[in-house]
Amino acid sequence: MFHKRSDWNPKLSRRTFLKSSALLTFGLATRVSFGADSGQKVPNIILLMADDLGYGDVGFNGNKVIKTSNLDEMAKNGVKFSRFYAAAPVCSPTRATCLTGRHYLRYGIFSASIGYLPAEEITLAKMCKSLGYTTGHFGKWHLGPITKKGQTLPEYYENRLRKYAPPWERDYDQSFTTVCNVPTCNPSDNARFDKDSQLPFFNNGEIVKKKLEGPTCRLVMDHAISFIRQAKENKQPFFITIWFHEPHEPVVACHKYRKMYENFNYHEQNYYGCITAMDEQIGRLRRELRELGLAKSTMVWFCSDNGPEVIRKKGEPFWRYNSCGITAGLRGAKRSLFEGGIRVPALLEWPGQVEPGCVINTPCSTMDYFPTIQEVLNYKIKRKNWPIDGISILPLIKGQMTTRPKPIPFCLFWFDQDIMFGSPKLALIDNNFKFLTNLSKDGHEDLLFDLSEDPFEKRNIIEKYPERAAKMKAIIKEWLASCKASHSGADYDTPFTPVNHFPIITDEGIKKY
Repeated sequence: MFHKRSDWNPKLSRRTFLKSSALLTFGLATRVSFGADSGQKVPNIILLMADDLGYGDVGFNGNKVIKTSNLDEMAKNGVKFSRFYAAAPVCSPTRATCLTGRHYLRYGIFSASIGYLPAEEITLAKMCKSLGYTTGHFGKWHLGPITKKGQTLPEYYENRLRKYAPPWERDYDQSFTTVCNVPTCNPSDNARFDKDSQLPFFNNGEIVKKKLEGPTCRLVMDHAISFIRQAKENKQPFFITIWFHEPHEPVVACHKYRKMYENFNYHEQNYYGCITAMDEQIGRLRRELRELGLAKSTMVWFCSDNGPEVIRKKGEPFWRYNSCGITAGLRGAKRSLFEGGIRVPALLEWPGQVEPGCVINTPCSTMDYFPTIQEVLNYKIKRKNWPIDGISILPLIKGQMTTRPKPIPFCLFWFDQDIMFGSPKLALIDNNFKFLTNLSKDGHEDLLFDLSEDPFEKRNIIEKYPERAAKMKAIIKEWLASCKASHSGADYDTPFTPVNHFPIITDEGIKKY
């Protein structure tokens, strides 16, 4: 819910807030201009996403070290979500939910580099394109292979239960992208595993052969801004996904940004520096929108795809040592269904449509992007059976709702619990309550937390509220049955054969398959 007036925005009067809410309602209902500077009747849409950025890695969530002045300015000028959830604690599944509003279990993107985005899915790009938008994807893709048979790319990325699914065959008009992660500075130097494991950028489907130097985020933003200028010239509304590589490993900051943190150790210099480089490019984007007269007609969303990598004990995989991310005290980290793995920093800037400095405490999710934008654009899905797992959060943004009417489900069954920081593999968040389980017969692993009083998940209160836990477990079981039907092709008009198997439940709990 919103903070109380005395807490979330002491300078905002009730009259001012109600006036802004009424204006937003009027704009949505009558399809009037979303920006006096452009005259557009529909908003431009930009989804920004960081990679492995922790909840506590940004100034607007209390970080006093890492310089994120542009994101902090976005928070002041727009909406900050204090309980925003990546739909998964790993990369690929979350990205799929951003585009579809549907949980990744429904189409088999079970983990990072597992599965692919089916062409049958209705995505934001497909929706916007059908309404006359021009569409662009810039940065990391990670929703399926982007090279055809015979092109050079490590088998590790091509053959993990996946099919050819590049952005240019998923309703994007333009793209500048990589299949997976590359260094965050000088991305051409990207032999991640061995000398044969080069991961190139693709510019509109063609491998970029020239040497790419400088911050990776700057190279990505160069192409995004060029796309925006072209859309402006053509007088077309645009939908863009800008999915940064920062601060995913290999974590490398260019010299200018390492220099900003010269009093810290080598790993911290690189981690902090690449985040600041990304923040600088976000500032560049915001300035460009203002200079082009597009700021008031553009909604800009920002989040991370999951929680941060954290340094582990000696003997753990080498790549964990590159990260210095923090969760602001939240339990767990990347790959965990505890808060540190799924609660992420998130913002919305939409001048003239959202009240500056607003903070929303109601839980929201990456699965909410699609239904929210769908409502803004008044888009009707014509398929008879099309379950959406997210909700439109426009009522939250307009101050017309304070509790979430539909819980947020989570499932990550691909890893053992030690990799998941001990968290169970299924979870459900219903406003203040969070339930975790493996669905074992005896329920020994079940956990229930009241996040309003215990955000760090230290006190299991399942014995105090057994009926609530039982109800939430029943919701999870019903939801899993719906996902299994989707995974078998029930949602699609054409036959669909998934490349992997749906998980099974035994007396011991949820299994891979």
